[in-house]
Parts: sequence; structure tokens; C-alpha cells
Amino acid sequence: MTSSDPSDTGLLAPGWAGSPAASATGDTAYLRALLDAEAALTRAQAALGLAPTGAATAVTVAADVDRFDVRSLAERARAGGNPVIPLVADLTKVVGGEYGPYVHWGATSQDIMDTATMLVAARTLDLVLADLTRTESALARLAAAHRDTAMPGRTLTQHAVPTTFGLKAAGWRSLVLDARDRVRVARSALPVQLGGAAGTLAAFTAYGAEDALALPDAYARELCLAAPLLPWHTLRTPIADLAGCLAFAAGALGKVAADVLVLGRTEIAEVSEGSGGGSSAMPHKANPVRSTLIAAAARRAPQLAAVLYGSLVAEDERPAGAWHAEWEPLRELLRLVGGAARNAAELTEGLRVHPDVMRQHLDLTHGLIVSERLSAELAPLLGRARAKELLTEAARPAYADGRPLAELLAGEPELKDLDLSALTDPARYTGSAGALTDRALERR
Repeated sequence: MTSSDPSDTGLLAPGWAGSPAASATGDTAYLRALLDAEAALTRAQAALGLAPTGAATAVTVAADVDRFDVRSLAERARAGGNPVIPLVADLTKVVGGEYGPYVHWGATSQDIMDTATMLVAARTLDLVLADLTRTESALARLAAAHRDTAMPGRTLTQHAVPTTFGLKAAGWRSLVLDARDRVRVARSALPVQLGGAAGTLAAFTAYGAEDALALPDAYARELCLAAPLLPWHTLRTPIADLAGCLAFAAGALGKVAADVLVLGRTEIAEVSEGSGGGSSAMPHKANPVRSTLIAAAARRAPQLAAVLYGSLVAEDERPAGAWHAEWEPLRELLRLVGGAARNAAELTEGLRVHPDVMRQHLDLTHGLIVSERLSAELAPLLGRARAKELLTEAARPAYADGRPLAELLAGEPELKDLDLSALTDPARYTGSAGALTDRALERR
């Protein structure tokens, strides 16, 4: 038998292909998790005296992924609707003899499938958390380095008032930390599944368990997962929580990517990816590939999460279809976010910032970007109506002739004592951006 999986390569998924998350969520990884779940169940039963110690050892040794043919399991899963049924048959055969009957003893397919899913999620989220940590660290460095680097603030696509790149990077980091916190909470709560045929643990009692409630706790200890309060065959909170944290993480990273894509346009060029991708037709291009792949993941994640939220509507004690509908979208969400987190770490660690270009763009409107400040400064001297009228009149030649706003206002007698050059310098009107950046960087 072989565990090779040539079809699971991610040919059409460059966002996650080759990432640690790809390995953690592939068919072979899922098979490993299924086998880990089966072996841990036998060990937990042995720890409580429900199975011989030799059975625990035999099943654990037999649960070697290289002994099983993942493609054969996939093809045979159709007969029973899930891969656990053929796997139990194969694992029982490998264990053989005296201890074969202890494989899957008292469990139902959903117990193993859900527990394996939690293992796959846990292993993938650990990788995601590592990359989110890399990303927030890179963004913290950018925010500190560019605390006072002035740039145009843009609202509704147009120049608004000046801001700083440090504050922008600090905002990106804040979102990444929000994602990290949500992923951590979801990761710590991932539970084993153990309820038997209809979530009553009846089979374990029938097999001699004096306290069947102790078995899920022992099972959880074996796998370093959480022990559930109840079997959750149709209580899909763990899946919904995964959907939420993964969709949020994709969106948080997507915000960073969206800004980089805009700021990295040829005609803007305030930032650039450290190493852009090439074009098959245009040799001069250095495409923002990492940002593009993150943005693609962020666009897909909400729809995948919606499927998982829809599976909350699961009938009876075991559902027909709702549970089955979760497997592929959840795995794809884990892959997308795992790939996006890897790409975000590489993007932010290599991001190049171009302060000189930012300064040039601040001067595009010849001082009009600080008209808000001038309105506040001139109103006490001229009255609000006259101040607004004066600035409106000055805006026309500033735009049409490219004349500095300070020069246009210098002829007003009431303004002769003002330092108009300083008042119209965009770099001197960034408000509390520096202090806000400092405050954001205090968060760990």
C-alpha cells in the first residue's frame, strides 16, 4: 500500500500550494489524523480499563499512514458516505488477531471524522498562528520606522488630509492581532468528538464503562484537544467558530493586500513588494503576486464560511448532508488562510516603502490637502464665511495653474502675520498619528 497522493497538488491554487498548510490539510494529512483519532480512542479505553494495554499498543503501531492507500479509501468511501468505514476495515485487518476487535470499539464514524477534522484544524491553525506572528512583527517594525512618514490620507479614492504610513501599518497590525486572538481562542477550544451512535455514549456503557463520561475526557487528553461538555454531532459550534475566525483572518490579511495593491500601482508607487512576480507577456512587469493571492483568498473565504454556518441547521441526533457538507469548505478555508498567512508574512517582511514618492503626492494639490487646517486657522481671523470663500477662490488657480496655496493667500492683509508656508505644509498636519501609532504598538 502507499500513501502517495499525486492528485492533491494545488495546481490551480497558487495561494496555498507548497505552503505548510497544504501539507497539513492534504489527503495524507487527513488520513494521518483519522488514524491518530482511532489509535487515541483505543489508548483512552485502555487507560480506563475498557481495553487491554496490548490493544492500545497494537492499534497505535498499526495506525501508520504508510500502511494505507489513501486513493483506495477515497474510492471506497462512496459506499458508506465517509472514509472512516473503509479505514476501520483496513485498520482492523492490519491490527489482526486478538486486538483487531478493539479498533473503533463503541464509536461511530462521525466521532472519528469530527475528531480528525479537529486535529487537522489544530495542526493547521498552529502554522497560521506562526505566520500571523511573523506578519505582526514585520508590521510593528514598519510602523515604528515610519511613525512620522507623512503620506496622503485617501477617502472615497481621493486625497483627504495627511496621515502617516506608520499609522497605516499600525492599523494593519491591529487587524492581524485581532485575527491572531480569534484564531487562538478557536484553536484552544477545538474538541474531540465522542458520542457513539446517537450521542448517548450507550455502547461504551454496554462494553463495561462504569463512568462513560470519563471516556471523552481521557480521549481529549490523548490528543491534546478540548473535552466537550456534550457530544456535538448536531451541535456544530466548533465548526462555526472555525468558520468565523478563518473568515476574519482572511479579511484582515485581505485589507493589507488591498492597500498594498492600490499603493503599489505604477502611477502611485508609494510601496512595492520586495520581489514581484513576472508576466508571461510583458518582461518589464513586477506584479504584486503575494498581495494578489491574499486578495483572492479574502474574496473566497466568506462564501466558504457561509456554507459552514449553514451546516448549523443539522437535524436529529446525526444529520444527513449537513455534516458531510462541511468537509471540503472547511479544508479549503484552512488552506486559503494558511496560504494567505504565509504570503502575508513574506509580503510584510519584504515590503518596500517609498517616502519620497509619498511626499511628492502630498504636494500634488499644492497645499489644498490641508484646507481643513486652514479653515480652522482662518475662521477666527476672517469669519467662517469669508474663510471658506477665500479658500474656495484660491483652490481654482491652485488646481489650474499649479500655484502654491501659501502664495495665493499671501496677498490677504489679514493673513500677513501667519506663517503660511508652515500652515500649508502637509507633513505638519498629521494630527495625533504619531501618538496613535505609539499606542497601537503597545499592544502585544
